[in-house]
Amino acid sequence: MLLRRVRLPALLTFLLGLMIAAPAYAQNIHPWGSLSPSQQYLLAPLQSQWNTLPQARQEHMIQRTQEWMKLPPDKQQEIRERIDRWQKMTPEQREQARQNQHLYDTLPADKQQQLHEAFKRYQQLPPDQREELRRRWLQQSPEEKRQWLEHMGPGSTLPAGRAFGMPPRGRH
Repeated sequence: MLLRRVRLPALLTFLLGLMIAAPAYAQNIHPWGSLSPSQQYLLAPLQSQWNTLPQARQEHMIQRTQEWMKLPPDKQQEIRERIDRWQKMTPEQREQARQNQHLYDTLPADKQQQLHEAFKRYQQLPPDQREELRRRWLQQSPEEKRQWLEHMGPGSTLPAGRAFGMPPRGRH
């Protein structure tokens, strides 16, 4: 009788432990090995942490790969490089990039288009001029940057992407 009294609580404790552990184990319903080769290619920069990402994040990224796989190979490579750069950013650089994205998102569509055109012109400048513009941009306060973005004209140029918190391309 005493043995039954000891076994029953132990069994119930074991079953309760399984019930508690099951949801934690089930969180990773998309292990890396279950992804298609195309998905693994696009998400390769996330491989080392994939199995620890929350289920919602994994599902979001998987949904995005469905859209990305419809793109031409050069656009897929560009997305993969962006993911890789993001992964290599410091928390401070990521926060700066988020702030810059928020700033960009608050611009009207015509200003966003002007910004794209200004960046294209910037990329065509000689390296010393690009560096000078980048230096001046980095010295500006957030309010000065916002004013520049709001008042830029068709002839304006834009500092390099790394001025917006992004690490330089090709250097890691």
